[in-house]
Amino acid sequence: MTATEIKSFSQRVSDHLFDHILPFWSGPALDNEQGGWMAWLSNDLKPDRTKPKGLVVNTRILWTFAAAHDLRQEARYHDLADRALDWVMNRFWDTQYGGGFWRLDDAGKVIDDSKQVYGQAFCIYGLAQYHLSFNSPPALAKAKELFALLDKHAREPKHGGYLEARSREWVSAVRSQVGVAELGATKSMNTNLHVLEALTTLYRAWKDPLLADRLRELIRLFREKILDPRTQHFHHFFDDSWKVLSDNYTFGHDIEGSWLLCEAAEVLDDKPLLHEVEQVAVRMADVALKEGLSADGGLCYEGKTGKVVGAGKDWWPQAEALVGFINAYQISHEEKYLEAARKVWEFIDRTIVDHVHGDWFWGVKADGKVDPRQPKVSEWKGPYHSGRACLEAARRLSALGE
Repeated sequence: MTATEIKSFSQRVSDHLFDHILPFWSGPALDNEQGGWMAWLSNDLKPDRTKPKGLVVNTRILWTFAAAHDLRQEARYHDLADRALDWVMNRFWDTQYGGGFWRLDDAGKVIDDSKQVYGQAFCIYGLAQYHLSFNSPPALAKAKELFALLDKHAREPKHGGYLEARSREWVSAVRSQVGVAELGATKSMNTNLHVLEALTTLYRAWKDPLLADRLRELIRLFREKILDPRTQHFHHFFDDSWKVLSDNYTFGHDIEGSWLLCEAAEVLDDKPLLHEVEQVAVRMADVALKEGLSADGGLCYEGKTGKVVGAGKDWWPQAEALVGFINAYQISHEEKYLEAARKVWEFIDRTIVDHVHGDWFWGVKADGKVDPRQPKVSEWKGPYHSGRACLEAARRLSALGE
């Protein structure tokens, strides 16, 4: 691409964020009856008030509007970040034991008080970003408090990394809600990836030595235990000692992890470590490109033994592929990665974006058709992947086009 084409690409992505994604989450997705955001909306915007309001989507909404304000400092984004912070701190936050409850009902009553570590990571992520965007010492203090709770109760001290779920009081293990209970796993790639992401953002705000040590530990674990050096895919599920308990992989997590590892090494300001991680990231992006990217520009969901076993294309792997391939281009300067990012963006615009009701569909099935069973809004479907992809892509492409 020429510099002019890259600049145009950046502008299209930025415009899409502010003209298409954020208007949906500041309009139809708002819950004007109970406050906060709707728990569940169908593709044609019909609500289901029996569905739970989840910690993950609400903390992700908090992060999204705080981060959006960094790029475009408009009062409405500050107001919406405040609205999200209110729900996180006054509804989800456990004032007795600390941390966030996993689920509330439609009216805001707690229905699952477990401390899922995946959800706690997004609490830290959202609170730290709120502080970075608006200089809020109270938000930063809560993020620090939660980091201390995770370090004391959820970090596995013998082999490192973070366990899946704790009781409300943080004293015992409980069933994980993010897909590992059936394997008897106590650790997962997914949970540790998002703890890495959260601690990276917290470290931007708070240069604490212990926090730096935990970030380094996670980077090491991803390189030595979670990444399969033969295939350049992440393993998914593990026991305490990092024994692998599964043999499939998801292309979206691979490409997402490739750039999040770079981000973590970058904030540590360790150039040798960053160089090592960048080489890993390019190798992972190359495998995702060769094995997971379809001719139509969409990233398939799941693979096993070098073959695609899940050909559906959910929204979030497309978002992560956009950033991951741009990141690989920034490191390697190989045009194929920038071209892959362009193809992914065209696929998103052509098939994933809902040009009628706003935001993105959940995804398309293997036959290329939108899956009507999946919601537009749910405890898992929010503006975080799509919004962050646009923010990251716009920023990175703008720098490339200068």
